[in-house]
Amino acid sequence: MDQIGNSGAQRLQRRMARGAAFLGSEIAVMGGAMSWVSERNLVAAISNAGGFGVIACGAMTPELLDAEIAGTKALTDKPFGVNLITMHPQLFDLIAVCARHEVGHVVLAGGLPPAGSLDAIKGNGAKLICFAPALALAKKLIRSGVDALVVEGMEAGGHIGPVSTSVLAQEILPEVASQVPVFVAGGIGRGEAIAGYLDMGAAGVQLGTRFVCATESIAHPAFKKAFIRASARDAIASVQIDPRLPVIPVRALKNAGAELFTAKQREVAQALDEGRVAMAEAQLQIEHYWAGALRRAVIDGDVEHGSVMAGQSVGMVTREEPVADILAALMAEAAHALEKRVA
Repeated sequence: MDQIGNSGAQRLQRRMARGAAFLGSEIAVMGGAMSWVSERNLVAAISNAGGFGVIACGAMTPELLDAEIAGTKALTDKPFGVNLITMHPQLFDLIAVCARHEVGHVVLAGGLPPAGSLDAIKGNGAKLICFAPALALAKKLIRSGVDALVVEGMEAGGHIGPVSTSVLAQEILPEVASQVPVFVAGGIGRGEAIAGYLDMGAAGVQLGTRFVCATESIAHPAFKKAFIRASARDAIASVQIDPRLPVIPVRALKNAGAELFTAKQREVAQALDEGRVAMAEAQLQIEHYWAGALRRAVIDGDVEHGSVMAGQSVGMVTREEPVADILAALMAEAAHALEKRVA
């Protein structure tokens, strides 16, 4: 590499040093936890290529998570994390599984950490990473003792908030990036964007959509083909039908499955009206619907009736390629962007 090339790569290394040291990885790129996709094969491949893979526990039982962590350890000796959903009814059993396996980093998603969960995770020696959808929550999480934050904007795939990545990054990074490592996520598909967020003070980034079509991903060929064919405008957010049913929007590729979800919401709302289900049960029914719909698409390949969760960066996914090549391209783009800022 020439002298200018070296300066770009060196600047990138310096900017990622804090995030990489926190994760224990070569580069500060976390794999976004995607149910059914972020399992042992993809997670191990990301960690083996220098990034930081994260298992998506989702609705797994403690027994299934135990097997998944063991399976991942068999494929890599590099650090990786586990993403747990705060509303999981067996959250504390899942935390215990992570502790038994000495998982070094736990990511909590889906809301503020329930009482006792933070102490349970940190008491076992693990680092705790939480999502911060607003500045006030970021500050509250830091006060409560979380070790790092993920700031994820609405461009992301799956469950999303109402604010874009660029706005969240501008609001949150200047205020808290000096206190804890902050990883930016949502709509990142190229290295130039990574360089930009690092320059703003991010310790690293998290990408999900970009890894779905990795050679090592077990996603069904039809699921991968849907990603490769899609453009950014095809990844749309679901619509809430009934204001009483607080459905978190989900970003996915538009298909007949979106209509099925609308029908499901109407069905659940009617059950609420008739007093056949309580609100908590209604919300759980919606979450179970998503879990099943996602499995139909990812594993069975039913991309018309299943849920093809994808971020708006899906238009930058153009072919199936190894994780190592994806990360190498992202790092080269980021280094080149930083080179030009030196010149």
